[in-house]
Amino acid sequence: DLSRHELTGLVDGVDVVMHLAAQAGVRGSFGSGFDTYLRNNVRATQRLLEASLTTSLRSFVYASSSSVYGDADVYPTSEDGERRPVSPYGMTKVATEELAGVYHRCFAVPTVGLRYFTVYGPRQRPDMAFTRFFSRAMAGAPIPLIGDGRQVRDFTYIDDIVEGTLAAAAGAAGGSVYNIGGGSPVELRDAIAMIEELVGHRVELDHCEGGPGEARRTGADTTRARAELGFAPRTTLADGLRAQCAWVEESMTDLRVHVAR
Repeated sequence: DLSRHELTGLVDGVDVVMHLAAQAGVRGSFGSGFDTYLRNNVRATQRLLEASLTTSLRSFVYASSSSVYGDADVYPTSEDGERRPVSPYGMTKVATEELAGVYHRCFAVPTVGLRYFTVYGPRQRPDMAFTRFFSRAMAGAPIPLIGDGRQVRDFTYIDDIVEGTLAAAAGAAGGSVYNIGGGSPVELRDAIAMIEELVGHRVELDHCEGGPGEARRTGADTTRARAELGFAPRTTLADGLRAQCAWVEESMTDLRVHVAR
């Protein structure tokens, strides 16, 4: 646990740190849950940065989030856009970026921040939308839909996230920040229509009221990442959803076999 355990010597002899550990999710960051976000996002990052002072790193790549932008004024949003998060989670990611900046300026730690935009694909977290949508649709259960379904997300396939992260570790300048996004923002209701086509039937929607913390729209301007990292998302939403559908279906089959045994 980066927030509590002894980190002395953790990165000795290491060339590159990829700090992807975090407490994710916007809704859980309100109320009493905020303490967990402070510990796992802010304190853990500061302690890992401190531990990195004992070795000469080539790169310290860390995960930020599109949540730092909140409801932006301009779409697609560039890295120079104002950061005004609409959730405590987003605020902790802003704090993570600021901590990285402090250690870069004071100690020349070669920090590189990556603002990931709505990652999806095989092995996606079970609390995230597409995993829940596919698993419930395949089980014949209603899909929970928060709000009117017209919220726009720049969905980014996991393979593209990995490629962008590796490119940043290999060639990004210290102190930089990049958007890593899919480049094809779509409304959630359109993504649900694609899921219906993949599972082969219409799905019932269980409409829920939207809560605080959710930006109405996200969209990544990846001009900087293209120019400096050679990053360009290659996976269409259709292809990515097809791969995630196959993974969820296989996972559910494995679970049924396990339960039967």
